[in-house]
Amino acid sequence: MKTFPQAQKTTSAYLDLAANDHGAEKGLLAHRALGRVQHARPRMVEIGPGGGSAVEHLAAQLRESNTAVDLTLIEAPGVVSQSLLRAIDEFGAAGSCVLTHGLAQDIGTLLAEPVDVISASALMHEVYSYGGGYNGLHAMMRMLPAVLGPYGFFAYRDIYAVDAPSLHERVVQSYGSQSWLLFLRMFVSQYLEHGTHPYHHLDDELVARQNSRITPVEELDIRTCAVITAPIGLFREVQRHYITLRDHVWRSGVLGFRPVLDGQLAADWLDFASGHKRVHFAFTETDWLSEAQRAMLGAVSEPYAGHQTVDGDIFDEVTDLVLMAFLAKAEQGEPDCLATWEAWLAREGRETYAYMTVDELLAAMATHSVEAHRDTVLIPVGCDDILKNRRHYYNRFLTKRLSNPMDDAKQLVLFQHVPLGDTDVLMRGLSAIRTLCSKPSLARVHAAIQSRG
Repeated sequence: MKTFPQAQKTTSAYLDLAANDHGAEKGLLAHRALGRVQHARPRMVEIGPGGGSAVEHLAAQLRESNTAVDLTLIEAPGVVSQSLLRAIDEFGAAGSCVLTHGLAQDIGTLLAEPVDVISASALMHEVYSYGGGYNGLHAMMRMLPAVLGPYGFFAYRDIYAVDAPSLHERVVQSYGSQSWLLFLRMFVSQYLEHGTHPYHHLDDELVARQNSRITPVEELDIRTCAVITAPIGLFREVQRHYITLRDHVWRSGVLGFRPVLDGQLAADWLDFASGHKRVHFAFTETDWLSEAQRAMLGAVSEPYAGHQTVDGDIFDEVTDLVLMAFLAKAEQGEPDCLATWEAWLAREGRETYAYMTVDELLAAMATHSVEAHRDTVLIPVGCDDILKNRRHYYNRFLTKRLSNPMDDAKQLVLFQHVPLGDTDVLMRGLSAIRTLCSKPSLARVHAAIQSRG
């Protein structure tokens, strides 16, 4: 079991900024679930509230509908942020809000009685990475029925996995970008050695070729295109980790500039559907950025209210060159760059984001919740309880740099705690998952339900 990187996960730069956006998306299914609860004053739990963006969004929605909710927040020990404390104060106008510290896998001992709604964002990949892999993940799924009342809801949001039957499906990808090749060289070996991941099977071997010769990934030549065969889930990890590293390095300001990645200025869209936007940024005091690079970035941008703004495509093109230089310096051991790389590596570099496809998630939640032996099942009961929200800006960036980019998105699922004796609701749930689950997964779900009569 890996140790949770508490120091890196609790900094204000992470909780109050990097992990404190998309409140409307994080709170979407929870708010929808509260509208379907029959009690006059629902009881709700949010696991891992981070900076409180979902709490703040729900408070505004509930005040507007004049609905009172008793909310309990469960956060890892030692984790707190100023933005969360402000959100808790705001929620007071919509009911009650209490902050409790504990681990997600211990939720059964943290709650005195079952609740109506449990909401979580990015919880399962944290439990998978730091709470015992699939064993910890499945144990938590079996625990949820004990803490949800009859017909209660579990609203879940996480990274979208892949459009494939399995994360182990072998595919071929080619990489020509020098910054991506350098990242592959620095990241993949340490992730496979030190991260919690499922790629241990014989058929999961990564095979890289340059000039038709097999090359160890840690020895890739960044001047030569690499053709790599590996599980699609591993490529998903590379893609997602590259994005988190890029954003982390940008936020640090070590490159000589700091883009606005959160709030209103981060959504200055030229064309939302295509992911094209203006980027707002400011130069930082660090002298790591060369005069030529600083002049180049200044030449393609314009002053705006005390900072700079630039077309997002141009910004990505220019800063990719700077990021490549940063990675090279980090690999060589330059102190500032190495410290920034290692800080990211400790916080994000060993996590596994794409632990399940939607098919696998739906089937696992159903079968393991039945194993709790409460004659209930956790299952979405409508097609609109399963959502996929694409990340248009990231997808635009990835399309310009990768030969076969995978869709960057969030998957949102609203599971309901359905008694097995309620045939009508149960059949609606099975109908909802039928279009997204494979026949083997559907057979697993049916077999689990039938085993309980």
